[in-house]
Amino acid sequence: MKNKLYKALDLFSRSIGLILFIALWEAAPRLGWVPGIYLAPPSRVFYALWLMAGRGELTRHALISLQRVILGLVVSSVTGVLLGLFIGYFKPVDRILDLLFQAFRQMSAFALFPVFILLFGLGELSKIIIIFWASLWPVLLNTSAGVKNADPVLINSAKSMGASKLFIFIKIILPSAAPEIFTGIRLGGSYCVMAVVAAEMIGASSGLGYLVLYSEETFNVPEMYAGIIGLAILGIGLNWILQSAEKFFTSWKEV
Repeated sequence: MKNKLYKALDLFSRSIGLILFIALWEAAPRLGWVPGIYLAPPSRVFYALWLMAGRGELTRHALISLQRVILGLVVSSVTGVLLGLFIGYFKPVDRILDLLFQAFRQMSAFALFPVFILLFGLGELSKIIIIFWASLWPVLLNTSAGVKNADPVLINSAKSMGASKLFIFIKIILPSAAPEIFTGIRLGGSYCVMAVVAAEMIGASSGLGYLVLYSEETFNVPEMYAGIIGLAILGIGLNWILQSAEKFFTSWKEV
């Protein structure tokens, strides 16, 4: 009983900021602090969410955005982890490519979107590539850093006992790098959600980003904010899934 009460109080204390924000949001347009044409109160936004969910419209757009995010994240995670392991393990390669990759990391996927459109058109491929580009670099660079930060004492101890390079890589380096790899994937996941908004606002006819832009252009303010909330829920859900996967694969840290 005490444990349940403690959890309830903990949840309430963590929700105070959100509750105050929603209350302020509701009050601002109703009291005239902000014109209602620019800021719909959350009661109207959640009603719009309810209507859109009932029509199946919200689910359709959310599933399309989720599909694009997952595809981009999977490709960037596989590419980033493999390249990061290779670069982090072979120091000469890391020395040659580090500056190049750091420069690529600073190139915003949004700034490169016109280039992707010129090269790949306005279709689905250019949208996946912008999501891939945005999420690749945190995965790759975190993986590389995780490999380089592996405990040299453990590595030298294994070498002194005659362990092979493959054994050291699989049993020592890879588990040691796992936390940073998952941190990179989680960062990549958040970048995917941001990138899908930009990708769906140009040359798209579906997705939550398209829904937000279309609602803004038609002055349907409640549905615009409903789409924004849908994107926030998508990001939170994706982060929760990735966090759960990280806990599962790095459970040895808790021991």
